[in-house]
Amino acid sequence: MKAVVLLSGGLDSYTAAAITQRQGFELHALTVRYGQQHEQELVAARTVARSLHVVQHREFPVDLAAFGGSSLTGDGPIPKLGMAVTSSNQVTSGIPSTYVPARNTVLLSLALAWAEGLGARDLVIGVNAIDYSGYPDCRPAFIEAFEQLTAVATKAGVEGGPFTVHAPLIHLSKADIIRQGIALNLNYGLTHSCYDPKPDGRPCEACDSCCLRARGFQEVGVLDPALAQSARS
Repeated sequence: MKAVVLLSGGLDSYTAAAITQRQGFELHALTVRYGQQHEQELVAARTVARSLHVVQHREFPVDLAAFGGSSLTGDGPIPKLGMAVTSSNQVTSGIPSTYVPARNTVLLSLALAWAEGLGARDLVIGVNAIDYSGYPDCRPAFIEAFEQLTAVATKAGVEGGPFTVHAPLIHLSKADIIRQGIALNLNYGLTHSCYDPKPDGRPCEACDSCCLRARGFQEVGVLDPALAQSARS
């Protein structure tokens, strides 16, 4: 069984890929250079792909920065320590400036095109709708809608039925994701989650992604190995 997995180099995509691999799929990893303002997550994606021994790993450039609308692609500053979270772990501050317009739609479309070319019927994405920054394209409704799209937008879908979009983390908290990764013996020191790393590549520890990651490790009661490595360096 072949699966195309979107691999960002972050904690979530690493865990989603490992879960899918454990289910018996051979992984074809796709990392998209969408105009993000730093290279750290791309370097991490290569390292993670090697650690998972994926069948192949491709990097594909799509310059979403050309359209603007997101601080992740250089349109304004990355917000720091501004995330409001309720007791049920829901972000209450609305959709933040780090949302990249239609990013997951574009990324899944690229994964779909590659999967159809490979003869694969399975796509994997590490989105999460519990501990996340409030992005609309991380919700179950989006995943369900994209699956329906595959049935009418592709030759394979018209002739053989829809593709399956695997989002194994979508109903898990960040702590539960980390617990799953620990059970799979994943090395989270290989990953990079920060939106706005320091010049030397270390995480800022103040953006939404850093805060969500830190809280997850705190709830599990283990030290984030990525921060431990940064401290040693």
